[in-house]
Amino acid sequence: MENTGSKYYKVSDAVSVVRLEEYNYDSAVRALTDALMPIGGLDFVKPGMKVVIKANLVSAMKPSQAATTHPVLLCALVTLLREKGAEVVIGDSPGGLYNSAFLSRIYNVTGMHETEKFGAELNRDFSQKEAVFPEGKVLKSFLYTGYLDKADVIINFCKLKSHGMMGMSCGAKNMFGTVPGVTKPEYHFRFPDYDDFADMITDLDEYFHPVLTIADAVVGMEGNGPTAGTPRKIGCILASKSPHTLDYVAADMLGFSKEELPILMSAYRRGLIPENVSEIKVYGSLEGLKTEDFERVVERSSLLFSGKGKSRLRNALSSVLKLILRTRPEPKKDKCVGCGICVGICPAKAIRKVKGKIKIDRKKCIRCFCCQEFCPKSAIVVHRTAVARIFGSGSKNEKAK
Repeated sequence: MENTGSKYYKVSDAVSVVRLEEYNYDSAVRALTDALMPIGGLDFVKPGMKVVIKANLVSAMKPSQAATTHPVLLCALVTLLREKGAEVVIGDSPGGLYNSAFLSRIYNVTGMHETEKFGAELNRDFSQKEAVFPEGKVLKSFLYTGYLDKADVIINFCKLKSHGMMGMSCGAKNMFGTVPGVTKPEYHFRFPDYDDFADMITDLDEYFHPVLTIADAVVGMEGNGPTAGTPRKIGCILASKSPHTLDYVAADMLGFSKEELPILMSAYRRGLIPENVSEIKVYGSLEGLKTEDFERVVERSSLLFSGKGKSRLRNALSSVLKLILRTRPEPKKDKCVGCGICVGICPAKAIRKVKGKIKIDRKKCIRCFCCQEFCPKSAIVVHRTAVARIFGSGSKNEKAK
């Protein structure tokens, strides 16, 4: 696949925001049309073009659980693409086996077969390819899902959610699904530092360079995201040519600063987003969409504690604060059924079963939150230290777990 990644923030990377209160097909078609029009619409689509929609199909969860891209929105986008004469393939690689049996169950539970009625094809090519990307900051080579090679263009259709490791999952993070599921834990282990992991995500976005990013923020997820949180009505969809500018506006809606989100900071260091979110052109009104009580876990409250200055005292203070403020995955014994999925998926091999329940070795844990993300019983939560809860007690954005 040819890499055409951008290098600098462009004023043309505007973000369009359109209200959508519920998942109704006719309303979704209108909302998507209105959202795409000010940023160029689908003018890039030519008859016979193969368009891959990279959805968020993180797990076998029903649309009502707000963890995956809603099928109604995908059906609406497929309709608009088919009207342009495009061939449409919908795909993703969730955590777990990347094969027909595993993905078939996810397609069934997430409602993806509805899109076939509107002319879409669900990906059935489970080949894997290796990319060489010398321009990447940390990701010089990697495995990716081979079906993407057949795409003329990629549309990134994400879900707006809280995220245990990265704080927020939206446009840029959704491209981690280009990595085959069983390989994902390896990348967590290769990049345990949050900044390095964020740079890895940005490298993926720069390599694949989706031509359009759309966010399902009709009903998002707050709290113990990206799979075990609580549905939260937000009431809109967002669209942009850049996943990073879209993420910046979405983060601002939820009350995050860019300094709190490592992926946004990675984009900022590369010049892919501006200093202030106010510098991004927004089509549509954000009035009534911004929230002050979005439930999230925050451990990186400011660059003040980043330790990236020259002061030894500041660096020492940063190390201490990171230690006492950092979150960790915490098992809930009353919910754990001892299925062992977390044991198998843990990249650091830090989890074992003891008397039918899981136990986490804190010395080995790299806090990637894979166990929390893929636990089918929501038996692992993001735990904040007592000191972190005290630090966050004055913020309307933070709720203690």
